[in-house]
Amino acid sequence: MILENQKSLFNIPPDITFLNCSYMSPMLNRVKEAAVQGLEKRSNPWKLKTDDWFGPAEEARDLFAQIVNTGKENIALTPSASYGIATAAKNIHLTAKQKIVLLDQQYPSNVYSWRELSKESGAEIVTIRRNGTQNWTEAILEKINEQTGLVAVPNCHWTDGSIVDLEQVSTAVKKVNAKLVIDASQSVGALPIDVTKIKPDFLVSVGYKWLLGPYGIGYLYIDPQYGSKGTPIEYGWLNKKGSADFSKLVEYQDQYESGARRFDAGGFPSFVHLPMAIAGMKQLLSWGIENVQESISAMTDAIESKAKEFGLKAPEKNTRAGHMIGITYPQEEIAALNKRLAEHQVFVSFRGDKIRIAPHLYNDVNDVERLFDVLKR
Repeated sequence: MILENQKSLFNIPPDITFLNCSYMSPMLNRVKEAAVQGLEKRSNPWKLKTDDWFGPAEEARDLFAQIVNTGKENIALTPSASYGIATAAKNIHLTAKQKIVLLDQQYPSNVYSWRELSKESGAEIVTIRRNGTQNWTEAILEKINEQTGLVAVPNCHWTDGSIVDLEQVSTAVKKVNAKLVIDASQSVGALPIDVTKIKPDFLVSVGYKWLLGPYGIGYLYIDPQYGSKGTPIEYGWLNKKGSADFSKLVEYQDQYESGARRFDAGGFPSFVHLPMAIAGMKQLLSWGIENVQESISAMTDAIESKAKEFGLKAPEKNTRAGHMIGITYPQEEIAALNKRLAEHQVFVSFRGDKIRIAPHLYNDVNDVERLFDVLKR
């Protein structure tokens, strides 16, 4: 279902054309209100109750679980995607005979931990590049074999939205008993994702892009097999069993809280960030992720069509996610174009030789026309 324009729910001035949700989402009014309420609560610590520490965390855990179709027992709270990837790396053990599969120009958060693991284990990193008309899924499947120990990929490439069929990749990964780690930061909240079908070992996402939440809150899905035996990357008190009873914190515990909670980052009960994250995810679920994807896709389809009219190259609809698109543009002209767009209050991202365009429900066809008016000049 195509949703009506939702710009009234955001604080976006009429002269601003923001087509850059893949960079950072504008703030919903209700998210801003949640932040103010959180600050008011934090300003009076004598009013804080035990449930203020743990209740919002459980609600955020549950909302994210609904978005990726799992139970909240499988969700840990992190401050970033890199924290989640580092947690995955600590719990994946490779040998020098195995290989780590990554995509060319993959986002750094899903690269650096694997470079460290490669140094420690001796496992070789294989960086996949597409040949000719090959899509990412075909390129990945071509490289998975008995030597593969880990495949760490996004489900759409951050530079242009090119899609990866994670179900196909997962099937191939499981056949060779390898591990699958997904950075879904550029799709969770805008593209339906079902971990019961994909079956990753770990899946991470930040909260400040398509989840419409604040910077500093992220999420980590963990396959249940790690929930009872995995190793966190820090040893705080909040994720230990019985931590809600502050009077007994010096009765040190070796046991963790159940499920993925053992992997929660220290300081996760943020009295400001969590209410913001909750407000954003509630709004998304009320819209319906499928409806969000369909609605944004109508705009990126129009962008693809317009780009081709201008003689510019853009990925075909069946090869990309519907919520973002990268138009190839002469790299030597990008700096000048970026300046022109900013002068006209049109905001996109530039990644490599791509104009990355990522609209949301606060955009409409007029924003698309405004972008191409500037390109035309």
